[in-house]
Amino acid sequence: MKKTTSNLFVVPYFLWILLFVLAPVALIIWQSFVNVQGQGSLENYQTFFTAQNWTYLKMSFNSILYAGIVTFVTLLISYPTAYFLTQLKHRQLWLMLIVLPTWVNLLLKAYAFIGIFGQGGSINQFLSFIGIGPQQILFTDFSFIFVASYIELPFMILPIFNVLDDLDLNLINASYDLGANKWDTFRRVVFPLSMNGVRSGVQSVFIPSLSLFMLTRLIGGNRVITLGTAIEQHFLTTQNWGMGSTIGVVLILAMLLVMWVTRERSER
Repeated sequence: MKKTTSNLFVVPYFLWILLFVLAPVALIIWQSFVNVQGQGSLENYQTFFTAQNWTYLKMSFNSILYAGIVTFVTLLISYPTAYFLTQLKHRQLWLMLIVLPTWVNLLLKAYAFIGIFGQGGSINQFLSFIGIGPQQILFTDFSFIFVASYIELPFMILPIFNVLDDLDLNLINASYDLGANKWDTFRRVVFPLSMNGVRSGVQSVFIPSLSLFMLTRLIGGNRVITLGTAIEQHFLTTQNWGMGSTIGVVLILAMLLVMWVTRERSER
């Protein structure tokens, strides 16, 4: 009886995975083999890999490049921040303040940065005040990377903080007792033991950054073209769902590859 009841509790989870994960992925894969005329073919994949000027391949490279830069910037900021947080007395309070911006809608944050980076924004007003004059900050690569990094920052800090906070202090003290200085202790003890958090953070940031499309329009001003932007255009503008699905399949494969590369490796 108890086992039957436990199995019933599992049913909603399987239904959720089936209806909202597996079924959409299957539909995307199926649609990717349908051309504009509604016929089954490999035309979409052929277009993706052999388009004039390598359009889609360049777009894929740009997506990986920007996602990599955003991930690197967030990691560069997040690791010292997470490490510093573990040394504080009220660390959970400070961590909550870092997480709070994630509760704000992404669209609202994007428009807030439009107001900050715009020609009449606070930054350009300050630059005018000190005599430099207004600069083109919005609709640049810098503004896109800055805003994307800001939005993704908590998702990199959290896993790293959790790993660092759970480190056994006896291992660190043992390192000092054996004559290691702070740098050697960090390099040989702390950082290797925190790699699981780094891997999780990289997955949490790199994978969503591959498919950003709202920020590319609002902050990048379409100067930054990624696979996410192309999917949006094919589904909503050109109505070429087959090509949009093909790009979606490539994006899914890229995400799976990232997850495989950053997976936890068992040591023999």
